[in-house]
Amino acid sequence: MVYAIVRAGGRQEKVSVGDFVTLDRVAGGAGSTIELPALLLVDGDKVTSEADALSKVTVTAEIIENLRGPKIVIQKFKNKTGYKKRQGFRADLTKVKVTSIA
Repeated sequence: MVYAIVRAGGRQEKVSVGDFVTLDRVAGGAGSTIELPALLLVDGDKVTSEADALSKVTVTAEIIENLRGPKIVIQKFKNKTGYKKRQGFRADLTKVKVTSIA
């Protein structure tokens, strides 16, 4: 089984060919391709972690859709002062499908 650990949106994700991964928003529309930098490559019993060998490895993914995450409600309250604050946040996300690891 071949899989790679890639850096995507400030996090590390374990991906293999055919996987769907949700990342922070990536520039590009549906149908375009992106390359993700590999940090580790596992091919059966062979593990590659050297930087010069990983510079030759390309992990290609196709953008499926741009979407938004669930709403997170942020509430602040201070007792006895009348201070209340309510704020919401929704992350911009991109769903990608890994097409090749070479």
